[in-house]
Amino acid sequence: MSQPSRTPDRPAGPAGESGDRAPSQHRWIALTVVTLASFLDNLDANAVTVVLPTIQRDLGAGFTAAQWTLAGYALAYALFLITGGRLGDIYGRKRLFMFGVAGFTLASIVCGTAVLPEVLVAGRFAQGFMAALMVPQAVSVIVTMFHRDEWARAFAVLGAALSLGSVGGPLLGGMLTELDVLGLGWRAIFLINVPLGVIALVLSARSMPESRSDEALRLDLVGVVLLTTASLGILYPLIQGREQGWPGWMFVFMGVAVLVLALFVGQQRRRHRRDGSALIPPTLFKHRSTVVGLTVTLLVFSGVASFFLVLTYHLQTGLGWSIVKTALVTAAWPVGITATFQIAWKFGTGRGRLCVRVGSFLMACGALWTLLAVGSAGSGELSWLQLAGAELVMGCGMGLTTPVLTAVVLGDVPPQDAGAGSGVLNAAIQFSTAAGVAILGALYFGGVEGGVGASAGPGHFSSVTSSVLWCNVGVFVLTTVLSSFLPGSDAAAAGKSDAAAESAEHDGKTGHEGKNGHEGTAGHEGTAEHLVPDPV
Repeated sequence: MSQPSRTPDRPAGPAGESGDRAPSQHRWIALTVVTLASFLDNLDANAVTVVLPTIQRDLGAGFTAAQWTLAGYALAYALFLITGGRLGDIYGRKRLFMFGVAGFTLASIVCGTAVLPEVLVAGRFAQGFMAALMVPQAVSVIVTMFHRDEWARAFAVLGAALSLGSVGGPLLGGMLTELDVLGLGWRAIFLINVPLGVIALVLSARSMPESRSDEALRLDLVGVVLLTTASLGILYPLIQGREQGWPGWMFVFMGVAVLVLALFVGQQRRRHRRDGSALIPPTLFKHRSTVVGLTVTLLVFSGVASFFLVLTYHLQTGLGWSIVKTALVTAAWPVGITATFQIAWKFGTGRGRLCVRVGSFLMACGALWTLLAVGSAGSGELSWLQLAGAELVMGCGMGLTTPVLTAVVLGDVPPQDAGAGSGVLNAAIQFSTAAGVAILGALYFGGVEGGVGASAGPGHFSSVTSSVLWCNVGVFVLTTVLSSFLPGSDAAAAGKSDAAAESAEHDGKTGHEGKNGHEGTAGHEGTAEHLVPDPV
C-alpha cells in the first residue's frame, strides 16, 4: 500500500530545521548527558554478572532469583525498546529521556536497597524498562543538535563511552564490592547511579532542546501486550520450572504462550496491511539476509550471556575465586573485541560472511579452550592465564562478528524499512540474552543442585560446568555453520545498507547496545539509535 509522505523532524526549540540545522551551542553538554546515561546502562548490564553470586548469598536468594536478576533486565529492555523510541518521536525525545533517566535512577535505588530477592528482581525489570525509554533518545540528540559534519566525532564519543562501560563494568563492580565502599558492598554498583542520574537530569533540563516527529504516529500497544505475554509465558517456566519441580501446568503455560505468539504474528500482518504501523513489520522476513542474520544473532548472544553466567558461578561459587580476580578474567573479553572491531569495519563490507564465519569459529575455540581448562583442572587450581587467554580469543571472535551482523541483517532490507529492521535486531539481541540465561542457566543450576547441592565441591562444579559449556561450544559451532547461508554478495548488501543510512540522514535521522531510524511505513519510523547496534 502507498505510504504517506514524510515531513522531516524539527526540533521544538531553536535548534533549527532538520537536515541543515544550525548546531546548538549546548550540543556538547547534551552529548555528555546522553553519553553518561548510555554509559550507566552499559555499566550496570556488565557489572551485575560478576557480583551476582555475592548478591545471591547476601540476600539468601536461590539460583532462580539470580537468573531473573539478569534475564529480567534484558527482557524488559527487549520488549519495550522499539516502543521507547516511538514514544520519544510522539511525546518529545527530551521528555522521554528525562523520564527514563529519572525512572532508571529510582529503580537503581530500589535495587541498591533491596533486602528481598523479589524486590531486587522487580527493580531490575524496572531498570530495563526505563533504559528502553532512555537509551533510544541518545542518538536522536546527536542528529538533532549537531551539524552533519560533526556526527562522526559525536558518535565516536558515544561509542568510546559504551566501550568503557563494557570494559570497566566488571572491574568497577568487582572493586566497589571488594572494597566495601561506605559499607555498601555490592549495593554500591546500583547506588552509584543515583548522583550520576541527578547530574544527568539537571544538565539535560538545561542543555537539551525538545524535538519530536511532525508526523502523526501510532503505537502498536496490542502488539506489545501480545509479545510480552508470549515472551513471559515461555521464559517464566524455563526459569522457575526447576525450582518448582516442573509441574504440568508449566508445560500448558508454554503451550499457551506459543499460541499467543502465533496470534502476535497474525496481528502484526493485519496491522501492517491496515496502516503499516506494526511493531515488527512482516515484510522484514521476506529477505534471507534478515532471517538468517537474526538467527545467527540470536545464537551468538544467547551463547555469550549464558557462558559468562556459568563461568562466573564456577569461579566464585565452585572454586572460591574473589570478585576482582573473576572480573580481571572477564575483562579480557572486551579487550579482544576492541582488538578486532576495526578490522571488521574495514573489511566487513566485501567479506562480511567470512568475518562472521571466522569470528564465530574463534568464539567456539575460546569456549572449547575454557571447557578443556575447567575439565583438566578438575578440583585443582585453574590457571588464570589460561582463562584470560580463552576470553581474549572469544572477544576477538565477537569483535569480528558483531559489526558485520548489523550490515548483513539490514543488507537486503529496503531503505524505508531500515529503522524497523535495526530496531528488531537490537531487540533480538536483548531477548536472546534473556533466553540464554534462562535455558542454559536452568541446565547449569539444575546440575549443581542435582548432585550434592549448592555446597558441592570443586570437582562437582567442574563436571557440571564442563557439561554445560559443551552446549555453548555447540551454539558457536552451529553459528559458524549457519554463517555459510548468509548472503554472499556482501558488497551489494553493504551498498543497500549505506543507502538506507543515507536516506535516514536526509530525513534528519541516522541509521545497536543501541538499543529507530527510518520511516517508510506509516508510523513506523523511530529514532536513530536503532541504526546502531547495541555495544557488547
